[in-house]
Amino acid sequence: MHFARLLHLVDSAIPTGSFAYSYGLESSLTFGLITTPVALRNYLYSYLQQAGSAELPFIHSTFHLTEKSPEFQTLAEEYDAQVLVPGLYKASAVQGRNWLKLLATFYPNAELETITNWFAAQEIPPHFTLVFALALQRVGFALEEQKAMYLHMLLRDQLSAAIRLGFLGPLEGHQLQHDFYAVFEHILAAQEGRGFGEASRSAFMLDVAQVLHEDVYSRLFQN
Repeated sequence: MHFARLLHLVDSAIPTGSFAYSYGLESSLTFGLITTPVALRNYLYSYLQQAGSAELPFIHSTFHLTEKSPEFQTLAEEYDAQVLVPGLYKASAVQGRNWLKLLATFYPNAELETITNWFAAQEIPPHFTLVFALALQRVGFALEEQKAMYLHMLLRDQLSAAIRLGFLGPLEGHQLQHDFYAVFEHILAAQEGRGFGEASRSAFMLDVAQVLHEDVYSRLFQN
């Protein structure tokens, strides 16, 4: 049953709101930063590499803490300071709130409301990466499961956006997703044991593309 619950939580039908965001993919296509299937592969590789170096260290550290740990406030403030694109900042908080509400209905005995209350008391947005790790740790998912789940969700949502934008067909998208699972192994190995103090952003053109999203005349997605 544990594995079935994991599959449920990574289902694209889970209403966290991630389906509404392209995270810079739409603007990258609109402004010609991605024009070929090879360019899309390169984009996805950079996107996942940056997620590995910038997000997985925070998941690693969060897994070993609780919201009541003195170190967690430092971690939460550090993460909050690193989300610089306004659209992504808003999306992270919205998805974090949705994630906590959703899991609270699935696991009422886990008292996940205490996480929501902590972020409200500290006046820090409940960023998705942090509450993803906090909530899943509390309901019994292992660290390695969390990291793989996180990368899977990011890749799935990007490919779903590419399909909805008409850049890929569904079969192409699923083949690409299958191929990229081999990349996960390298990303996870490279970030093994790294905490939030070692987090870094490496793909600055992705941030530029995300900022440019606001200049897209007709948008299918939010940023």
